[in-house]
Formats: sequence, C-alpha cells, structure tokens
Amino acid sequence: MGYPKARVNSVSEDDMVEWIVSDGLTDYDDAVSVMEARAAAIAAGTADEAVWLVEHPPLYTAGTSARPADLTDPDRFPVHTSRRGGQYTYHGPGQRVAYVMLDLNRRGRDIRAFVQQLEAWVIATLAEFNLRGEVREGRVGVWIARDDKPLTATGAKPEDKIAAIGIRLRKWVSFHGISINVEPDLEHFSGIVPCGITEHGVTSLVDLGLPVTMDDLDVALRHTFESRFGPTVSP
Repeated sequence: MGYPKARVNSVSEDDMVEWIVSDGLTDYDDAVSVMEARAAAIAAGTADEAVWLVEHPPLYTAGTSARPADLTDPDRFPVHTSRRGGQYTYHGPGQRVAYVMLDLNRRGRDIRAFVQQLEAWVIATLAEFNLRGEVREGRVGVWIARDDKPLTATGAKPEDKIAAIGIRLRKWVSFHGISINVEPDLEHFSGIVPCGITEHGVTSLVDLGLPVTMDDLDVALRHTFESRFGPTVSP
C-alpha cells in the first residue's frame, strides 16, 4: 500500500529522512498499515527513515493506557484501538499529524530521550510562531500557558494542550508520532477526556489568534526537524 494522496517532496539518499506530505484526509487504518510496513522495511534495512504528514477525518484513538470512562461520547466518531502509548486522542481536519518512522538502533536506544526530542521538536516549531510551548511532569504533550484567561481556583495560570505525542517501537523503529492543532474544531475534543486530563483544556494556533496555515506549519516542522534529527532529503 502506498502513501494516500502523497506529495513526496524528496527522493531518498543515504542517511537522510524521506519527507512525505499527503493531501486531503487519510483513512486512519490505511495510515497504520502504511506505517507498520514502512517500519518493518526500515528495520530490515530495505527502506529509509521517513516523516509522513497527514490529516485524518474526525476520529478518536485509544492508546494502550486508554480508560473506557474517558470516552464520554462513544457514538460520535469512529473509535480506533491503537497500539501507540497513551490514552484517548482526537484526530481530525485542521490538525497536522506527523508520523515519525525513525531507526533508534542508529539513534540510540533511549525511549525517554527520544520522546524528549519529539517534545523539543514541537516546542521549537511553536517558537517559529512566537509561541512558548512547555512540557509538564506527569502530563504528556505540549502545553500553552494562557495569559489571556482568568486564573484557576488555585491561583495558577490555566494551561491548554496544543500538541499530543504518542509513539510505538518495533525492533527499535518508531511509528505513530505527534499531532499539532492548527485549526481543528475544538468542540470535537469534548467526546473524550484528552489524554486522561480533566483539569486543562485544548487549544490551537488559530484559537490563540495566529493566522497560521497548514503549509506554514509544515515549513516550520521540516526546518526544526532537521536541526534536531538530521537532514531530510532536498526536493
């Protein structure tokens, strides 16, 4: 199975990561099949590492730690059981999903360090738009402190999630990856407790008042990826 509606921006060369963008909405099950096949080929030494950028139709995914009670509206959108780490997430139009298929045999077999690299990639990407993304102990993903909202009952600044991270490794090759909210329908998140966290909200680049397009984000993602993970293949 090939990459649905893909624009392959580059041709593989040694020690470079193939950068792939799919137009339109990509079926989730098809995406998983493509990722698993590519990860297996990377592990076998027959394919290059890759980053694949997609959008999905509205759906929920349940990671390996998902709790049934956190699916509050099970009939709203299709629910896909996922083998990635984490709990429930939402994917849909206006959200950029970056599937990251990298060989940790070559990059160091350190899962914690790899997740921290992914977090740093997201934070650097947000910084391209003068946003300060932050990570929090005990909370997966990247968060934005909301100076424009009233303080919480505890006197703290409210924080909204702008990016999720969930990966899986097979033979030390990663798949699944990250998602960043550009302009999704934020009300769609109300059918789940995102990542099991009830006391914080969800935001997006456009919700924060930034007129960022998906293409704008893709340019920033590629630039900041190369500074942390190494070069992608030139177009």
